[in-house]
Amino acid sequence: MVTITLMKQNTYEETSLRQKIEDIFQFHFDKGNPIRPGDIILLKPNLLSASSPEKRITTDPAIVKTAAKAVLDRLGKPVIGDSPGLDRFPSVAEKTGMKAVADELGIPIVELTDPIPAPVSSSARFHRIDLARLALEADLIINLPKLKTHAQMLLTLGVKNLFGTVVGQQKASWHYNVGLNRDLFAELHLDIYQALPSSFTILDGIWCMEGHGPGNGTPRFLGLLAASEDAVNLDIAISRILHATPESFPLYRAAERRNLIVSSPCIFFTHDTPESFAFNDFDIPHLDSLHLIPAFLDIFSKRFLVSRPVQNPDLCIRCRKCEEICAAHAVILDSNGKLHFNYNKCIRCFCCQEVCPNNAIEFQKGALLKLMDSFKK
Repeated sequence: MVTITLMKQNTYEETSLRQKIEDIFQFHFDKGNPIRPGDIILLKPNLLSASSPEKRITTDPAIVKTAAKAVLDRLGKPVIGDSPGLDRFPSVAEKTGMKAVADELGIPIVELTDPIPAPVSSSARFHRIDLARLALEADLIINLPKLKTHAQMLLTLGVKNLFGTVVGQQKASWHYNVGLNRDLFAELHLDIYQALPSSFTILDGIWCMEGHGPGNGTPRFLGLLAASEDAVNLDIAISRILHATPESFPLYRAAERRNLIVSSPCIFFTHDTPESFAFNDFDIPHLDSLHLIPAFLDIFSKRFLVSRPVQNPDLCIRCRKCEEICAAHAVILDSNGKLHFNYNKCIRCFCCQEVCPNNAIEFQKGALLKLMDSFKK
């Protein structure tokens, strides 16, 4: 049986949050699969960039702190770890508040490194995936994602957060390898999720991000905590709460092909009612239906049909992060500060928009998305 816990939580204040996290641990761990003394527990937050918690780009440090305390109370050994794609890990740890948590509790905070082959199943779409050694060798991963929209994958929740166990710049290589195919990228996320050891997800949706996430959206208060041993069905449950259509969510399509979706998961609303979780006006991005475009039209679709990145010169600070992150080498900043995009090379991975610290990269709607929008009116 798949069990999902949803609860309202209006603040990151430690005493109140600690009780909610303790309730989650008692319900999901202590009775059936307890944390044993000495177990190595990897706490995996979303540490996308060196951003302050108030920007709602990363998991709030209060979530990580209370989860770590719950592990310590059970004599486990928590380790905070992630592998940011661009910013230096010491800067990320400092700016996001994670180093302060680690210092206060006397626990390690480490960059996920040392990639080794993951034990993928014979039915996996990808048969060679290297993941961080610590992620593969931990006794348990407590997955601590931030609830955010995602310009490429619609939403980034529990399953997508575990893509952070891919080490450093290998993330950019994977983006390049899957190209325009969002469904293929979702298959990769499922392969990673299924190759990792036991994981448990606690989703930070108290303050989240809507709109042009995961790095440049708008902070939004939802007052939501969610937890489950099954990140796939947790993510799908959250997508339904936010009124995302299943067909628009690449993870849903990939999970449906693998028969991973449970039709009626057991959902507990602790001290709340289902009506408390009705978020009717959440701003979810509209995605081009790239999976509908035949491969032989790839060059044509890149240039004319699908959305493409453009520079907002008034906001650009010429930091070159977009140029550095682009695995396709499709972005060049010239001496006059103008960005040039090679749209034939561009794989629409949205990494340039994701890492831009000043929201200076926008996406113009392609003809295909404009046509789809016209049918909705």
